[in-house]
Amino acid sequence: MAQSFDYESASASGDTDTSPLERLAEIAARTAEETGKFANVDAILRIPVTMQVVLGSATIPVANLMKLGRGAVVPLDHRVGEPVDVVVNGRVVARGEVVVVEEDNSRFGVSLTEIVGPLGQGDT
Repeated sequence: MAQSFDYESASASGDTDTSPLERLAEIAARTAEETGKFANVDAILRIPVTMQVVLGSATIPVANLMKLGRGAVVPLDHRVGEPVDVVVNGRVVARGEVVVVEEDNSRFGVSLTEIVGPLGQGDT
């Protein structure tokens, strides 16, 4: 089972204006400075990563896949209201809820509700 970090309870004593990922970057930078393990943390923090939000998945036979066309509906394994997975470079790093972006009602976003624990624990 994945260990999780409840950002909301941890942010009660900290700055609530920063996002969970910004807070994680701050913690990583501070830890690196304290331990001296990284000579240039800024170079590491500028590395681009691919971030995806997984709404769900489905397994269907190839024959059914070939029959799909415009307007077809493929049911996913997640239900409405269940948290979606936030995946960075193939690893689940957080979970959240789908929201409508306030500035532009034609776009969706994800409100992070849970940060998944360190690599090697939980999801692979």
